[in-house]
Amino acid sequence: MLVCVWRRCAKCYKLLLADLSQDQQVGVSFMIIDLNSLSTNESYHLLTQVIVPRPIAWVLTENQDSESYNLAPFSFFNAVCSDPPLIMLSIGQRPDGRQKDTLDNIQRSKKVTIHIPSVEHAAEVTESSRSREPNDSEINAQNIKLVDFEGFALPRIENSKIALAGELHLHQTIGRQQQNLVFIELKTAYLESSIVSKSDQRLKVDHLGLDPLGRLGGSDYWVNGHSLTIKRPM
Repeated sequence: MLVCVWRRCAKCYKLLLADLSQDQQVGVSFMIIDLNSLSTNESYHLLTQVIVPRPIAWVLTENQDSESYNLAPFSFFNAVCSDPPLIMLSIGQRPDGRQKDTLDNIQRSKKVTIHIPSVEHAAEVTESSRSREPNDSEINAQNIKLVDFEGFALPRIENSKIALAGELHLHQTIGRQQQNLVFIELKTAYLESSIVSKSDQRLKVDHLGLDPLGRLGGSDYWVNGHSLTIKRPM
């Protein structure tokens, strides 16, 4: 067995190799990484490649001009509570240290529409990650069609099979590099009828019909058990 130990030394990485005893299983190797030695970016790239696949929240918020909408994808996202129904978004800062528009908008308006993108949305999801100035709407730039979300102040994307309407529940800041944990209490759920059925008196969502887009590391997505690479815009 071969063990690889990855540590930072003199501002570079040294790969330290150690042979184990002869009675260990032959032909198996592994790497031990000291996460405390990694930079913020190195830690991020490691986490996004080992915690996979991740669900994607395609988040719509109202811009400060009250006339346009911001749309951005986040894969540090999941359900965290069922009573009340809460989801969590983990939102970092822009490279220049400013808050992202999504966080600004949620803090101001308290409202958000979260979509679960399907594979058909992969290119649009990727393009919506492009850095833009405040009030420069991804919806307008990408010609994404919105429709009213019944009973909610914000609209939803017309061809998204799942949309969740929610309001800000709690915002906390963690980490040495500021990371924002945003807890959203869900108020209303939209599900396209084509993916919903009843089973044992419970709603059942057809995951094959939903065809959800999952996130891997780098430029890769998880699609029906296979990876799909779409380069992110600068």
